[in-house]
Amino acid sequence: MTNVRMRRARTTLVALAAGALALTACSSGATKGTGDDDARKNAEKQRAQITFGNAQASSGAAEAVPGATPGGTVKVYQRDTYAHLDPAQIYVSDEGTLSTLLFRRLTNFQLDNHGKYTVVGDLATDSGQKSDGGKTWTYKLKDGIKFEDGKAITSADIRHTFERQFADYIGVGPTYIQTWMADSTDYRKLLPGGPYNGKHLPKSVLDTPDDKTIVFHFKKPVGDLPYALAMAGYGAVEKSKDTKEKYDKAPVSSGPYKIQPGSFKNGKGITLVRNTHWDPKTDNSRHQYVDSFDIQFSVSYTDSTQRLMADNPDNQKAISFTNQVDAASMQQVAGDPKIKKRSTSGYQPYVGVMNFNMKRLKDKRVREAIAYAMPTQAILDAYGTPGGGEPAGSYISPTLTGYKDIDPYGKLKKPLGDVAKAKKILKAAGKSGMKLTYAHNTATEPAKYSVAVVDNLKQAGFDVQSKELPSDTYYDLIGKVDNKFDLYPSSWGADWPSSLTVLPPVYDGRLIHDGGNNYSHYDNPAVSKEMDRIAQITDGKKAADEWFALGERILKEDLPQIPTFYYKQIQLHGSKIGGVVNNDVISSIDPTKLYVKK
Repeated sequence: MTNVRMRRARTTLVALAAGALALTACSSGATKGTGDDDARKNAEKQRAQITFGNAQASSGAAEAVPGATPGGTVKVYQRDTYAHLDPAQIYVSDEGTLSTLLFRRLTNFQLDNHGKYTVVGDLATDSGQKSDGGKTWTYKLKDGIKFEDGKAITSADIRHTFERQFADYIGVGPTYIQTWMADSTDYRKLLPGGPYNGKHLPKSVLDTPDDKTIVFHFKKPVGDLPYALAMAGYGAVEKSKDTKEKYDKAPVSSGPYKIQPGSFKNGKGITLVRNTHWDPKTDNSRHQYVDSFDIQFSVSYTDSTQRLMADNPDNQKAISFTNQVDAASMQQVAGDPKIKKRSTSGYQPYVGVMNFNMKRLKDKRVREAIAYAMPTQAILDAYGTPGGGEPAGSYISPTLTGYKDIDPYGKLKKPLGDVAKAKKILKAAGKSGMKLTYAHNTATEPAKYSVAVVDNLKQAGFDVQSKELPSDTYYDLIGKVDNKFDLYPSSWGADWPSSLTVLPPVYDGRLIHDGGNNYSHYDNPAVSKEMDRIAQITDGKKAADEWFALGERILKEDLPQIPTFYYKQIQLHGSKIGGVVNNDVISSIDPTKLYVKK
């Protein structure tokens, strides 16, 4: 994500300093003022604990937050206006965080008071019952679930929620489930125009035999459906209140809060108030402690950081869901105990990489030389330390199930780069003096680290041309199959704690096209075939291990990118805000646990 405005799974290199939809790790819910060691331990706990919950795990009210009291208004500082409020159009971090207050879905990630994450039934009674080897999944709706107008949520609403995803006007949300339904990336052909002309998905794809039952039928096994259903983009939509395009500004809530009518002002703010038809006894992953949320837009990272550090009366009941501490203030936050105790920190799901254009840099020895020369510490430093991140050895984030510590190119041992080794490799390949076009965007951070990148590459023996690209069209330019660049940075973040949402989108050679996410234009048919095989494994642990092994194989054998750093974040809150924890799944403060201290 270039920032919180972009797709969760698509990061540009500014997720930290400029904002960062999907699954981070600081699994304890982020110990206040936690350090790097704690963040690493918490990430390890999360990877080991995520399970699919049964009916018992999915029933009852949410575990009470210790010390929580009802009432009060929380002021929320956000840099960006919410571009979309229709759940089907939500695929970025800031909107995803907001959605946890507004919209329920069939499943959800429950975060308990001990930092354990469980995929539980949200509107459904459990995380799903699979049959037919994982091709069929059945869900039963809970009793007592309603929309903000008091109407009971039925299977007809859930059917409509998914069928409208096929409409042409739904263009920026997740497409996983639609693609699985159609068994094709060209999924819209399954239900052209959506349900608005009286047509529906066939029962062989989506069946709703009664008001309480939803059955998904897929042509291939789908092991990750409970994860996918928990995405913000699959929040329930009331069929009778669907206003199509207009729904994006005035959606109907099913969660503990609703939008105060007329409060949404582009560039200014939005107010959330209690939804009186939300029943806490049906929701074991959310709370409704706060009376209202006064969300203010156009507050920069620097501005929100300064206000929250000051903690004056106007800011003591304030927080930001997604604004992070700006890079320039990280040292001050880490060094002042009074401020640090009002901070949370942890991993994000994003991994920064430097792409090799595989259509131009075909000699692996050249790519290895660049990899060894790359000063990953300089890249990381541009995003702020401590707290900004840590050097990476893998394409897969420490937040994901199956992660293991690896470092095949010595980037953890020598984060400043091993220029001597790079020079030796380049010379042995007969490529000394080779011309290299290095492209990066015009954001502040790349401008800082690119000097070190170019310097190291020149010392290694390359003739480097550095080319700045406009930030707003950066991904369009590097996404062109015939781009004229040899080397360029990007980042990627998972949509849920599975490498299924990392490796296929980025490394599947069949997805190479203008505007695609395979920025290195990497095409290995054997690897693509292996992705198809692993994607059908319904044993979560086995799949996770095999995904990581495949990622390690891609890195070691083909090297289409060199990992640079794992993203982290630090966030602040006012002294009268309680219940503050990072939710690793939504990559932000968990707004459903907040309360105002008396």
